[in-house]
Amino acid sequence: MMFTGIIEELGRVRSITHGRNSVKLSIECQTVVADLKIGDSVAVDGICLTVTAYGRNEFTVDGMPETIRKSALNSLAPKQEVNLERALKISDRLGGHIVSGHIDGVGIISEKAVEDNAVWFSLEAPENILKFIIPQGSVALNGVSLTVASVDSSCFRVSLIPLTQKAANLSQKEVGDTVNIECDVIGKYVHTLITGIQPSVTYKNRLTVGFLKENGFV
Repeated sequence: MMFTGIIEELGRVRSITHGRNSVKLSIECQTVVADLKIGDSVAVDGICLTVTAYGRNEFTVDGMPETIRKSALNSLAPKQEVNLERALKISDRLGGHIVSGHIDGVGIISEKAVEDNAVWFSLEAPENILKFIIPQGSVALNGVSLTVASVDSSCFRVSLIPLTQKAANLSQKEVGDTVNIECDVIGKYVHTLITGIQPSVTYKNRLTVGFLKENGFV
């Protein structure tokens, strides 16, 4: 499945049931349920989840232990708003960027500021995420396709236009809150093809000129 990072609707958590290492969510919404079927994929705050049941204005999904470990899904609470996007149709325009709904990890908002019509966020993230963040590149935060403004050794910055502020739940977030991060999937594939190292693996060696020479690239 594929998403674009363009939020269709703000849903609301109707109920949440916590298992030992899992969670079951019932989410209220209007637009997203219009053509849902059991087994369909919906990105909930950027997390690709499978619809297990649905009604006139709600649907249910399950979060398994691996999803809980990688995302902020377990921190949701009843009445909390969540970003919703159905899987992309082949005939649709790719308005954002390619988003898989597979979360790489969680970031923490370290700064929030308003500049004219924009809301700025600085997010702290671990090294295994930051190595895929580049200035003017794409990143999905809680499922929202955004452009990276800047990045340093510990954090990166993005800004929200007024439309995104209204359409998604990011503008409700404050310093200290967590958000789901999905890095650019193309960048992750290129990294693995060049280095042979999986994105989730922590390593110290960087791609160097010496490495390229040894492998016949230069």
